[in-house]
Amino acid sequence: MSRTITVAAAQLGPIQKSEGREVAVGRMLRLLERAHQRGAEVVVFPELALTTFFPRWYTENLDDADHWYEQTLPSAQTQPLFDAIRRYGLTIYLGYAEVTHEADEQGIPRKRRFNTSVIIAPNGEVILKYRKVHLPGHAEFAAHRKVQHLEKRYFEVGNLGFPVVRAPIGRSGLEVNVGMLICNDRRWPEAWRVLGLQQVELVMLGYNTPAMNQDNRGFEAHHLRVAHSQLSIQAGCYQNACFGVAVAKAGTEDGFELFGHSIIVNPQGEIIAMATSWDDELIVADCNLDMCELGRTTIFNFEKHRRPEAYGRITQQTGSVAPPVWTPTQP
Repeated sequence: MSRTITVAAAQLGPIQKSEGREVAVGRMLRLLERAHQRGAEVVVFPELALTTFFPRWYTENLDDADHWYEQTLPSAQTQPLFDAIRRYGLTIYLGYAEVTHEADEQGIPRKRRFNTSVIIAPNGEVILKYRKVHLPGHAEFAAHRKVQHLEKRYFEVGNLGFPVVRAPIGRSGLEVNVGMLICNDRRWPEAWRVLGLQQVELVMLGYNTPAMNQDNRGFEAHHLRVAHSQLSIQAGCYQNACFGVAVAKAGTEDGFELFGHSIIVNPQGEIIAMATSWDDELIVADCNLDMCELGRTTIFNFEKHRRPEAYGRITQQTGSVAPPVWTPTQP
């Protein structure tokens, strides 16, 4: 008997700066109801699903931005989501901004902010938490940019690594190896490989990606922005023999366009479902987890074929360096 689960990517249209959590939560509840009606067991929402993508706005004092962050889950405003999860027997991925008081790397307790996602079980318990590692953008206002991307100001680098856990999914209770990424993480093959080394079967990730890379150092066309996103996800799934559910916020948010194209990808790197609107949209696919075995036991049999002794540069170096210059031995 195949190990098949039905997954849903719950794309959200734009959430405007003026709209409160009750607006976002109301729309998410409608998507959860539709997912239940279509037989989904897993529902994946985007990055920062409860608010607008606030890192596009500069704030001098971060304490003034606390209203964008979740202090606890569930809160009074998000409790309806947890009630729906229990009612429908769903497992969901939720991306949100997290503010917490905990010790830093030096052991000093302080207020800390992270771009976070969690996987929530049908009983409302958090199965797994992940904090975004690969933060794009910049920390200070950049006058040359048409659109600010201040994730490095609003968030710290995630400190939980790339965890994977085996957990029962949905009403069926089928045990699945699940892991998470957030947005820019999808472009970094190291992140996928750490998940793959833990035999991940289903990677859930949400994103809020601008339709244009607006900088003065070059031009990346809209269609290539989408292609590069999909390429990264397809490669990650293929090279680590797993399914991926990558879910967008889409449409014109506060005057800035986010591209959608939420996708579900199988372990052979094929897109098996894709959103086609710039609005709230649910796409559903059946995922036979037995498909993970082919890659994991042949081309990407890590135990047989990986050569970590040759990869030292990956963990010992951050920036790229120029190679040595070849010089001929003969004049």
